[in-house]
Amino acid sequence: MSIRGLKKKQPKTFKVKIITVDAEMEFSCEMKWKGKDLFDLVCRALGLRETWFFGLQYTVKGMRTWLKMDKKVLDQEIPKEDPISFHFLAKFYPEKVEEELLQEITQHLFFLQVKKQILDEEIYCSPEATVLLASYAVQAKYGDYDPNFHEPGFLAHDELLPKRVLRQYQLTAEMWEEKITAWYAEHRGIARDEAEMNYLKIAQDLEMYGVNYFPIAQNKNHTDLLLGVDAKGIHIYSINNRFSPNKSFEWSAIRNISYSEKELTIKPLDKKAEVFRFFSSQLKVNKLILQLCIGNHDLFMRRRKVDSIEIQQMKAQAREEKARKKMENQRLAREKQLREEAERAKEELERRLFQLEDEARQANEALLRSQEAAELLAEKAQIAEEEAKLLAQNAAEAEQERQRLEITALKTKEEKRLMEQKMREAELIAVKLVKESDRRAKEAEHLKQDLHEAREAERKAKQKLLDITRLSYPHMVKYPQYSPTDTRDANFDKGPMKLDLKDIDLKRLSFEIERERLDYLEKSRKFEDRLKELKSEIHALKLEEKQSGLYS
Repeated sequence: MSIRGLKKKQPKTFKVKIITVDAEMEFSCEMKWKGKDLFDLVCRALGLRETWFFGLQYTVKGMRTWLKMDKKVLDQEIPKEDPISFHFLAKFYPEKVEEELLQEITQHLFFLQVKKQILDEEIYCSPEATVLLASYAVQAKYGDYDPNFHEPGFLAHDELLPKRVLRQYQLTAEMWEEKITAWYAEHRGIARDEAEMNYLKIAQDLEMYGVNYFPIAQNKNHTDLLLGVDAKGIHIYSINNRFSPNKSFEWSAIRNISYSEKELTIKPLDKKAEVFRFFSSQLKVNKLILQLCIGNHDLFMRRRKVDSIEIQQMKAQAREEKARKKMENQRLAREKQLREEAERAKEELERRLFQLEDEARQANEALLRSQEAAELLAEKAQIAEEEAKLLAQNAAEAEQERQRLEITALKTKEEKRLMEQKMREAELIAVKLVKESDRRAKEAEHLKQDLHEAREAERKAKQKLLDITRLSYPHMVKYPQYSPTDTRDANFDKGPMKLDLKDIDLKRLSFEIERERLDYLEKSRKFEDRLKELKSEIHALKLEEKQSGLYS
């Protein structure tokens, strides 16, 4: 077979891009493929078995439409793109997520889609519930809370709350994170699939969960209403209230749903009940509503029937998988607990080791300080010993000095006594000398007086003698001659001789008096010098006594 023949037999293909909530995939499809062929390819790629909840959605002329499974892909009104984009989304919602969502991938895809609808405000959620849901979303993403790892600010880049809630309360991002973290810390030990299931269990109780809204008119006057289709039935809402329906039709109470052009009719099971008719804006809307009604009704009826073998097998596998995961989670939790206990024990041992090291370090430091203190004490002891020796030496010297001072004091006392005795003697001598001086002075005065009287008498005698001589022997006065042989002359001269002798005695006496006076003055000067020496010695003795008192 030629290469040209092989090329001719290769089917023509077109590219499609499948966009899930968290990923994108591209496939090459054959031109003849129907919608189910492409859908099955995507489900196989995802490993999804619960295919009845999902569909491929595309947007054309501003309207969201689901790809039909029984028609060729290229025969439908799909956008003319290359590659053609489809969104793989949940088309139908379960009544009870915990019972109906069997596969983990199914649960995960529902979790991501419902979370996105809440954040995009397609599903209304109260602020308190959004914080709780955000905490489960954080648990599913980050696992158990660890304050050492999940530091403040670790949620800064995560979108966890609707913008409406952020605008409604004047709270900072840090405050919201603190509130979410407070709930997040309480979810410790919850696995990812369990956290996602808890998220869906809370979300399924919200009024707008799983509801597809369509604008309708109850009559041709175009009274604006909303028609909602969900897993439980059909609900009619006022245009401004999507929470509480004005009227509801459960699937079990609906006998037939049909449309004709823009009019859609709901016939209750009770034939007596009023038939509900409404009008939509386009025929396409009626087709889409009917398509969703058929799918939800089929699922509603399937839930109330005995499960097929495939579903039973899937549920059994899901139970086994859950049991296995539970055991695995328990084992992991046990291992984690043991690891945490081991880490705590390790930390405790490390802390204890650190404490022991610290105690050892402190003991070493204390030992070093003790050694230093011992060395210092040894030095001090040596110094004290030397000081003791020095003090003993000083004490001995002080004792010798004391003995010397005592001896000196005794000598000083003896000398003082002798000096006092000498002073008393000197005072007595001085008194005697004073008395003797007074007596001698008086005697000298008497002698001077006697001398004066004698000289006066001598002068008078001489004068008288001269007068007599002049009268009796005038010629002798002019020429006096002395002859030893002349008796008369000798008798004449007898009186003057006596006067000469008396004059000699007076001179001698005056000389002796003057000599005694000089001797007295000399003795007085020596005595004064001796007194000064005694005073100096006494003053020196007093100073020595004071110094000996200070030494004592």
